[in-house]
Amino acid sequence: MPKFCPIKRKDLIRYMRQFDFTGPYSGAKHQFMVKEKLKIRIPKPHKRDISENLLNQILKEIGIDRTKWEEL
Repeated sequence: MPKFCPIKRKDLIRYMRQFDFTGPYSGAKHQFMVKEKLKIRIPKPHKRDISENLLNQILKEIGIDRTKWEEL
């Protein structure tokens, strides 16, 4: 179960696939993942982990709360 803390990009992608997102696909500036008509941009790969703040913003966009995230 992922804790709500900084996370690696590859782990974010893996967990989003568990919520039936496909991708990542290449976009103009960022890659994105898709679930039906919902299209979510994901951060570019960097040396650092994705912060809790950015993770929280991504989860709000896809409609998943922290408890559901931690239940994975």
